[in-house]
Amino acid sequence: MRLAEFNALMPEAAGELLRPCADIPAWIDEIVAGRPYGDLGELIGIADVAAEGWSDAEVDAALAQHPRIGERADGAGAEAQMSRNEQSSVSGLDEEIAAGNRAYEAKFGRIFLIRAAGRSATEVLDQLTTRLGHDAETENAVVAQQLREIAVLRLEGMLTA
Repeated sequence: MRLAEFNALMPEAAGELLRPCADIPAWIDEIVAGRPYGDLGELIGIADVAAEGWSDAEVDAALAQHPRIGERADGAGAEAQMSRNEQSSVSGLDEEIAAGNRAYEAKFGRIFLIRAAGRSATEVLDQLTTRLGHDAETENAVVAQQLREIAVLRLEGMLTA
């Protein structure tokens, strides 16, 4: 979609377009309210800054939409398609990643989230192993950062495709 088209959408339609990027209502509302954007850089900058204040509860709620790393997202929706595209390079080491996912979920009580786009299975496994050593506070900050990166990449992809 072109930026001009996004700028012209009704607020509800613009919000629905953003939801697969990160299902965080306050973030979506801030981006929609900031329209019209003069260029993609301005939009991405606003989206990135708006994501800096995400609470742990908002991040946890948004994680409900994400499949485990290494697992194929089900469904035909935009969220599932984006996830499949992002994880396309994460193949191999399936058993090691699955074991890491189980250990991570046991320790932190949520799925392991990482910006998979552009990362190999080895890089994902290395990050998973490293992050298992984090305390909860450190990991909460890392997860929020990863979700921000995913949201911004998805937004860029939607408006430049």
